[in-house]
Amino acid sequence: MSKRTEKFLVLITDFIAINLAGLFFFYLRVESGWFELIIQPDLFLPLLAIYFYWLVIFTFVGMYRTWFAMSRFDELSTLFKASFVGIFLLFTIILYDDYARHIESSNRFYIFFYWGIFLSIVGIGRLAIRTIQRKLLIMGIGRHNGVIIGFNDKAKEVHTSIQKYKELGIDIVGYVAAHPDEKGKSYRDVKVLDSISNLESVIEKNNVKMIIISLGRNDEDLITEVIERCDGKNIGIKMIPDLYDIISGQAKISQLYAFPLIDVMPELMPEWEKKLKRMMDIVLSFTLLVLSSPVTILTAILIKIDSKGPVFYKQERMGLNGKIFKVVKFRTMYTDAEKHTGPIWSTKDDPRITRIGKYARKFRLDEIPQVYNVLKGDMSFVGPRPERPFFVEKLSKEIPLYKRRLKVRPGITGWAQVKHKYDETIEDVKVKLRYDLFYIENMSLRMDFKIILRTFLVVLFGKGHYE
Repeated sequence: MSKRTEKFLVLITDFIAINLAGLFFFYLRVESGWFELIIQPDLFLPLLAIYFYWLVIFTFVGMYRTWFAMSRFDELSTLFKASFVGIFLLFTIILYDDYARHIESSNRFYIFFYWGIFLSIVGIGRLAIRTIQRKLLIMGIGRHNGVIIGFNDKAKEVHTSIQKYKELGIDIVGYVAAHPDEKGKSYRDVKVLDSISNLESVIEKNNVKMIIISLGRNDEDLITEVIERCDGKNIGIKMIPDLYDIISGQAKISQLYAFPLIDVMPELMPEWEKKLKRMMDIVLSFTLLVLSSPVTILTAILIKIDSKGPVFYKQERMGLNGKIFKVVKFRTMYTDAEKHTGPIWSTKDDPRITRIGKYARKFRLDEIPQVYNVLKGDMSFVGPRPERPFFVEKLSKEIPLYKRRLKVRPGITGWAQVKHKYDETIEDVKVKLRYDLFYIENMSLRMDFKIILRTFLVVLFGKGHYE
């Protein structure tokens, strides 16, 4: 089934199961007469509220992500952890309410009774939908085509495992040769279709959604080429596990039934952290807009007095998944600074920069208006700096994996910004790309806080471009 259909069915199943658990608990707690009641509680509004409560928690922990090769035990384990967090929060809320009203009540302990009912009914619902999904995949519904890069013993072993476990939903339609001597070969009636140099054509012709890399320890360049050719195509990439040291830090092991594979360059930040990161962006950007308003007004006045032209400067940048948006900054250069030169990077003693612009850049004041872009959702507070489309296309041809930066929302500040200066040469870009990739591979709220603190120190001590 499609991702949209899968998500819809899981949402409907959870809706029914969560409400059934609520109804069953209400019947036992209220209608059965087994427990003492002080007042008669309502039914429908609390049921609706509690459903949305669990919907938020399930979304935050990633329980509505696309399901692939995850065992039913893993599904129940994730449900247990999510429900434990939810029940703990409910228990705390009830305890605080009892304390605020100065009453002694056993109501909070009934929540664990509800937990048992909830786990049982929602767990059965989840198992039912996953069992149906497995049956459909075995019947041939919702399957995806895959290819294996490389033709060797390990590639054949993975191929055999995938054919054995039909519920994985993958059909290996061919191999892609990594070396000339692999062309023309076949295994289990599946042929080597072409070479890596024509990988895009193989993907398009065969509607490939999964690529499994089976290459040797001396094939780092080929691995990089495969990843680069698949970039932006919404294709899953996995790798044979003993190659982990080749791309250390850029891979995460997952289990393909009895055969372990490596997820190449996954987005490591859990779903709940992504949601919380976005919420923090909104709160921080709104707070900064208010607190920085005196500095913003003063900077705007000084820019207007210092040189002719608008206070703000808008420029096209490439953001998440290649989406083009207009970044807003304080103007720090003279009007039409690139009229005769075209797009170029600034330099340390760039004559195009105004007097006020020099200090605005040094204390990063020119970045403040980008808070508006954060509020809109074009940017985040922390992430790789957004680059102009012209430079993205130019640099992606010169630097392998440059477009990997587009897999996350760009930021006002980032690991590269606090560790390195403004881009002046191609070597600066290469250095900062390493920092950006390090950030993407290690994304976490903890790291975001660390970067925000370092940025604050940069602004406080004026360690910007002109130091």
